[in-house]
Amino acid sequence: MGVAGAGKTVIGSRLARTLGTEFVEGDEYHPPANVAKMAAGVPLDDDDRAGWLDALAARIARARAEGRGLVVAASVLKRAYRDVFRAADPAVRFILLTAPRPVIAGRLERRTGHYMPPSLLDSQLAILEPPGADERAWVCDNERAPEVIVADIAARIGGEGGSHG
Repeated sequence: MGVAGAGKTVIGSRLARTLGTEFVEGDEYHPPANVAKMAAGVPLDDDDRAGWLDALAARIARARAEGRGLVVAASVLKRAYRDVFRAADPAVRFILLTAPRPVIAGRLERRTGHYMPPSLLDSQLAILEPPGADERAWVCDNERAPEVIVADIAARIGGEGGSHG
């Protein structure tokens, strides 16, 4: 989880490969209206996100029911959004990827082929609610090399008995 440009896709996809589990890119679950809104530089509101959150939660619940691990890259910046995922699987683990604003802004400026414009970064930072102690969350500094971050997360998961929740 994290704001646009925090590294969710890079870290999430590599983590899924390391764990030998499926990776889900949350951006692919946004309906066309959400994509158009963001591409126009308009932040999504809670109503816009509801169907997106429900679709991702259904994927999480299905993986849980099938006893499979799953890594999902999704912003889920508010506790209420994370609660939707926690309702789908109470054992879900959140990993908040962080970096200073200038680092993230630079990544967004260099990113090509994505509908999310750099102008929306501040709106995302404004609504970010850091996870509470009860949310099973880790905070990871994403200024380190991706392989270092992935190795750290995988080791922490292994320390929990191999749970991919």
